[in-house]
Amino acid sequence: MSKAGKPQSGNLSADRAQVLLKYLVERYIRDGQPVGSRTLAKDSGLDLSPATIRNVMADLEDMGLIRSPHTSAGRVPTAKGYRIFVDSLLTIKPMRSQDVENIRQKLTISGNTDNLISQASDMLSRITQLAGVVTLPRRERVRLQHIEFLPLSTRRVLVILVVNGQEVQNRVIDTEREYSASELQQAANYLNCECAGLELQDVRSRLLASMQQARDAMHHLMQESMRIADQILDQRRDEDYVLAGQTNLMNYAEMCDIDKLRHLFHAFNTKRDILHILDQSIHAEGMQIFIGEESGYQVLDECSLVMAPYKVDNEVIGVLGVIGPTRMAYDRVIPIVDVTAKVLSAALRQD
Repeated sequence: MSKAGKPQSGNLSADRAQVLLKYLVERYIRDGQPVGSRTLAKDSGLDLSPATIRNVMADLEDMGLIRSPHTSAGRVPTAKGYRIFVDSLLTIKPMRSQDVENIRQKLTISGNTDNLISQASDMLSRITQLAGVVTLPRRERVRLQHIEFLPLSTRRVLVILVVNGQEVQNRVIDTEREYSASELQQAANYLNCECAGLELQDVRSRLLASMQQARDAMHHLMQESMRIADQILDQRRDEDYVLAGQTNLMNYAEMCDIDKLRHLFHAFNTKRDILHILDQSIHAEGMQIFIGEESGYQVLDECSLVMAPYKVDNEVIGVLGVIGPTRMAYDRVIPIVDVTAKVLSAALRQD
């Protein structure tokens, strides 16, 4: 399993230091409270004096693996401490076969690609009680096969796209004016005639070229088709990932600072920082785990991201995972993300 982040620092070769760090991190993840030497002595089962445990904790603090909050004599892990814990000390809890089957059933009956992506994000959020995120599929070549427009209400149109031969995608767009059913049918007929078989990014350039050629006698239908095509392509650029359950983060005491939450939710809304991290995950091999400041974005300093790629025909077309506090149950979250990525890959192949 591939991990993101900086190289480990400090020497943690002593067995008792590893054991104490492991139990400290596990206790803090479970309770969310700074861990003292007396608690560590009880949890670890090591036959060590309180003074010895305090000395080991001082060494761990000197290595930057734990720190002491101002309000407590106990210690909490740092991002570096979590990194060593995840890389070297973590014991993964395999998922029960029944839980794996539940994930498979929920994703299998979700229908088309859009529903599968949305369902996967919602399911990750519900199971982990964190924020679930799934990027929309990114294929090297997305070819338009067929398009249909259905009026929904004033200035809202349902777009049904068939791409890559059989993949069906639905989009709801807001138009500049109200279109009649006959106008939408004409626009669809024109696009299907002129642009079927083209990659989506080439549809707009094809229309622009046609408009240039017919500049002196531009057909009204071509103008309307251009406007609607722009709506479709612009929306695909905006909808880069599906996020669910971000309010779950408010259940963690360390995430309840109003300013922190406001900046984090702003990052979710603007998407830029999150997308940069997701892009790194798409181009990396295997599972990626970003802990605290490893993400490179201050707004995510209190968060961890656990991401895994999903594939179709051995091609990575997106990533999924969860965003939560650094104090997340990695032993439980990692297999959930891994299994969901594999099940989504299989469901997309069937779809």
